[in-house]
Amino acid sequence: MTLLEDDRYTRPIRVLQPIGKDVPLEFEPLDQYQQRRKKLSEIQALGYPAYPHKFDWTHTPKQVAEQFGGQAGEQLEAERVSVRVAGRIVALRPMGKAAFAHLAGDGGRLQIYARLDVMGEQAFKLFQLLDLGDIIGVSGHLFRTKTNELTVRVEAIEVLNKALLPLPEKWHGLADTEQRYRRRYLDLIVNERTREIFIRRGQIIRELRRFFDERGYVEVETPMMHPILGGATARPFVTHHNTFDMDLYLRIAPELYLKRLVVGGLDRVYEINRNFRNEGIDAIHQPEFTMLEFYQAYSDADALMNLTEELLRELAQKTCGTTKVKYGEGDDPTEIDFGKFTRLSMREAILRHMPVPPGKTAEPSDLASKDALRKLIEAALPVLDALITDEAPRKSLPWEGGIASSKKALTTEKAILHLILANLGREPLGRAIGDVFEAVAERYLIQPTFIYDFPVEISPLAKRRADDPSLTERFELFIAGMEIANGFSELNDPEDQEKRFREQVEKGGLEAPKEVDIDYIRALSHGLPPTAGEGVGIDRLVMLLTNSHAIREVILFPLLRGEDAEESGAAPDESPK
Repeated sequence: MTLLEDDRYTRPIRVLQPIGKDVPLEFEPLDQYQQRRKKLSEIQALGYPAYPHKFDWTHTPKQVAEQFGGQAGEQLEAERVSVRVAGRIVALRPMGKAAFAHLAGDGGRLQIYARLDVMGEQAFKLFQLLDLGDIIGVSGHLFRTKTNELTVRVEAIEVLNKALLPLPEKWHGLADTEQRYRRRYLDLIVNERTREIFIRRGQIIRELRRFFDERGYVEVETPMMHPILGGATARPFVTHHNTFDMDLYLRIAPELYLKRLVVGGLDRVYEINRNFRNEGIDAIHQPEFTMLEFYQAYSDADALMNLTEELLRELAQKTCGTTKVKYGEGDDPTEIDFGKFTRLSMREAILRHMPVPPGKTAEPSDLASKDALRKLIEAALPVLDALITDEAPRKSLPWEGGIASSKKALTTEKAILHLILANLGREPLGRAIGDVFEAVAERYLIQPTFIYDFPVEISPLAKRRADDPSLTERFELFIAGMEIANGFSELNDPEDQEKRFREQVEKGGLEAPKEVDIDYIRALSHGLPPTAGEGVGIDRLVMLLTNSHAIREVILFPLLRGEDAEESGAAPDESPK
């Protein structure tokens, strides 16, 4: 028996609605579902329970391989090693009065061998009612087959759960990425790569906790529902509390609560938890995502950049065994070196990556005024046109999917620059510079790069630079063209903070707070010591450390469009942010 190659298992599984309240749900493929239900009845007729309560096991399939994989057949026979193992049947080869099967569990596989003359007629009848996907427990002794495969000679068997639906065929039946995300339980069963990603994710989060615990940080939990929008600039999800008759926002960031704790004397705090942003979905954005945020009193942004370098070097070494990891598809992935970090001001990054006519260079004076910036952008647009129409534009990044994707990115870059030009008269210079940076520089920051000196107009919670109040002590870390971290010296002047909050409220918009957080200003008035804080996107970090190129690959149950919308031909869940 092999895993079936039938397109029925690549299509969404449809529920056949019951005709009465006492009729159980039935699922496609209906013939298999009904056949397996019949076998379940036959198992019960043999005197076995349909759904046993437990199974006392001695080893998992993985543990058997680890503990006994080095022992020769003669040694196993001499010692008569007895095991009790449970797992899911992922391969089944009946051969008349005997059969081989493979059990999967705990990330390992183990072969079992069933014989009528060893098990007895009753138990062997039970074995003959098994299908791929069933979960069983067996007991017996280990031996090696003629091909030297470590195997359990089954003496007793229990059916722990009869699978009523078949597994997808390993190579063809779960190739549709939407179905992999939607039926993650099947994806984990048949795709070892998926299991490895989420095992690594768990390890990454444990190492993050260990790093901060060892340095005297206290892990805390702050509210997920906020009465006032704040902590970041993003469109929120809104809910309503019936008892208090008040609207609440699912948090877009825990920042303001964590800084209240520093005011209260918890000098080093961190939190790992979910944030929610009611925005677009693409390869690096999901509306529900996991963040690490940490705050350290008596520090500044420079200290946190140093700490972040140490954190990521240690994390890569402990989870990947090296500080140099491969990122990208195909035969020529990029090597990301977590042992080397570059630091550039935002203006330096723009000047380095701004497309300019041949023989010209971008100068700092080009970013000194709106008029100069306008001329710089206008000069860049024809250069982008030439790159877009060129047969071989700027080298495609390893995870972009070739020249066509590179041209699409350049077309987007051009469109954003046109939009910046259109808004330049209304927007302050600092905001325009931030927009230009995002348009022309971000995607080319491949190796770990800190970008610092953010304009004050786009940094409402960061402290101004002492020598240039138009800039803030803020940084973002970019790797593989993605923003991984955002940190700054925290603004602790309550009057300056109130002014910036009021400017946000007056500007308005879906992403802006609707009122000033008076209690946060009150907390600052009690005294926030010089403090540095940072947020790290855990999902994107996991992408880097598992060589995954879509954020949905590293989230167990990502938000997806409804199946009815998907089947009606609606656009896929890859809309731009």
